[in-house]
Amino acid sequence: MGISQQSIIIDLNPQQTLHLRRIADDNKQGPVVFFMHGAIENGKIFYTHSNKGLAPFLAEHGYRCYVADLRGRGDSKPVISSESQYGQTESILEDIPAFINQIELLEGKKPDYWVAHSWGGVLMNSAFARFPHYINDVKACAYFGTKRSLFNNHPKKLVQANLIWYFMAPLLAKKHGYLPAKRLKWGSDNETKKSHFQSMQWAKKSPWVDSDDGFNYAQALKNMHLPPTLHIAAVKDKALAQPIDIQKFMDESGPGIQQMRIYGRKHGHSFDYDHINMLTHPSARDDQFKDLLNWFNDHPTI
Repeated sequence: MGISQQSIIIDLNPQQTLHLRRIADDNKQGPVVFFMHGAIENGKIFYTHSNKGLAPFLAEHGYRCYVADLRGRGDSKPVISSESQYGQTESILEDIPAFINQIELLEGKKPDYWVAHSWGGVLMNSAFARFPHYINDVKACAYFGTKRSLFNNHPKKLVQANLIWYFMAPLLAKKHGYLPAKRLKWGSDNETKKSHFQSMQWAKKSPWVDSDDGFNYAQALKNMHLPPTLHIAAVKDKALAQPIDIQKFMDESGPGIQQMRIYGRKHGHSFDYDHINMLTHPSARDDQFKDLLNWFNDHPTI
């Protein structure tokens, strides 16, 4: 039968629906994986309708994959507009629990593995801080290019973070009532004014504290053993997640098992990856995707 894809629509509230993409080979009953995209992105970073990408790759190996679109992104409705008042606090407190509950409803258990790209890993660790009971169900995580605060001083970082994210983006968000990142070709999706503001605060070297209720994520995670996490870095990811940025995020994510691997030709891989094509390049199957599979196999569900 091979791999099939279905869209699952979750009624979050009377105004919003969330979209979850199930990608699996129904002849195989492997572990369940939950995927979370980053800022100015959506779930399509993990798959195409023609079964390219990480989620279909894992489905080929028997995993049952669930790719989330945070509210307003991807196929979650309605799309982000100047009316959208929510931000990343809602992503952590409402969206992620809604996805987990829906997966449990369909599979009879919570996801065994969590996978994120970029800011999605910050949201996932924030969810662990708020809902520590999730940790018991998760055998391992894999985060692609995930950092919270930017410590590198590469010229590309000065342009993409300091000039665009910290200076131009707030002005545009104020003007339009949301950040039209898709139209500007900054990313695959837009951000609400609030989610941009909150992620901008965290990207600066400031405390990992929620601007809504003052919850201190760093404090909560200080002594918490999160699931074993593989951090994937790319040699050409100069602006958004250099090893120094990822290491600082690892340092503030508790004393659990964490490992970072860097992908590029000088490390013996077939391509010099960047922040996006670490998940979309065809040769990723033989490099980081294969290593992720081994990471999951090293942390089995049984």
